[in-house]
Amino acid sequence: MAQVNVLELRDKVKQMYKKVAESPQDNFHFETGKKLAERLGYSKKDLNAIPEKSIESFAGVGYHFDLADIKKNETVLDLGSGSGMDSFIAALKVGDKGKVIGIDMTKEQLKKAEILSKKNFKNIRFKMGYIEDIPIENSSIDVVISNGVINLCADKFKAFSEISRVLKKNGRIAISDIVSEKELTEGITCNADIWASCIGGAMQQDKYKRTIKMVGMKILKFKENPQYAFLSKSAQGATKTFGVKSISLLAIKTI
Repeated sequence: MAQVNVLELRDKVKQMYKKVAESPQDNFHFETGKKLAERLGYSKKDLNAIPEKSIESFAGVGYHFDLADIKKNETVLDLGSGSGMDSFIAALKVGDKGKVIGIDMTKEQLKKAEILSKKNFKNIRFKMGYIEDIPIENSSIDVVISNGVINLCADKFKAFSEISRVLKKNGRIAISDIVSEKELTEGITCNADIWASCIGGAMQQDKYKRTIKMVGMKILKFKENPQYAFLSKSAQGATKTFGVKSISLLAIKTI
């Protein structure tokens, strides 16, 4: 089957999330902001303790901090960290002696996150990078988190292989993402615009699970997030036709 053009896809995604960083009140295929975060399960206590500007650009698809169970002094890697909302929450949980690293490929998102972190968050650093080529050393991470981003990767096997590489043995991954119940058609999977809207890259859920297992990780929990919904008619149509949906999962590295 033909594949999406990776360079075109990355450019479309960067353009989309540049807008999310700079103009979060614009209309997108997906919802953004505090109301979305609260509906997905984020606590008001956590949201009130982090920069408000990071919340306005939040475009996640689920809640997985309950699965992650982040502890004091751990090292957490946030993939597709955006304007930093999840990174800031993780920083609250690891404490002053813990560490959070946020990776994103959109410079406007990184710039916003870096500015917001300077005042009260000394245990976070943000880096430019791609999930398929994570700029982190082997076996150095206790917990990987990610929210609605892996579906944007053209090569999910490479993405999960990289996650497995950077995790310590028995390290864990707690993520939310978009998957599908049925295989998407080639017309959708080769369209970079649809990918950038978090639809075209939705992997069929059984394949998604198998890919995680293939790289040496064991899935412990897998749940759907019915509280998440796309906004545009085209995105809602894909949901109806192919079962495109939000899920969260917890897995541990076993090798």
